[in-house]
Amino acid sequence: MTDTASPVAVSAAYPWWALLIQGIAAVVIGGLLMTQTLVTTLVIVTFLGWWWLISGIFDIISLFWNRTQWGWKLFSGFLGIIVGGFIIGAPFIGAASLLLAYALILGIGGVVYGIVDIVKAFQGAGWGRGVLGAFSVLFGLVIAFNLAPAAVALPWVFGLFGVVFGIAAIVMSFGVRKAQA
Repeated sequence: MTDTASPVAVSAAYPWWALLIQGIAAVVIGGLLMTQTLVTTLVIVTFLGWWWLISGIFDIISLFWNRTQWGWKLFSGFLGIIVGGFIIGAPFIGAASLLLAYALILGIGGVVYGIVDIVKAFQGAGWGRGVLGAFSVLFGLVIAFNLAPAAVALPWVFGLFGVVFGIAAIVMSFGVRKAQA
């Protein structure tokens, strides 16, 4: 039994044109991230700031009629308002802070995943997993100790992923359309 979704299974639950629009949007945003990096990054980060601000306000307002998990809602609401307001008020500093934080998370994640792979290699998962784990630790440390260059590179990396996965989504949308016919 496989867990992969065929275009026929996807077509029943997801219209082909929605996948096409998502693919086109990903290619456009990815291309803009690679060519107009600063402006596009600022627009995306400012949009994210507004999203967090509005989401934080709604989290707090929702406490008036639904008090389940009130502590988390209150915490996430205030955090969204504070971070969103900070990003909207100082978009350049907000974008730099967000990119630096994301680079740090990537570096730490690389080290943690690498250590887990090395431990699994010693438990019998094979030497290949240990080698990949060592590379993951190495790359994670390089990112963690070179945050500024990593943060500067992230918009281009995201842009490249947007273009590649956008093209894949466009191609896949035609497969879904063909399966629906």
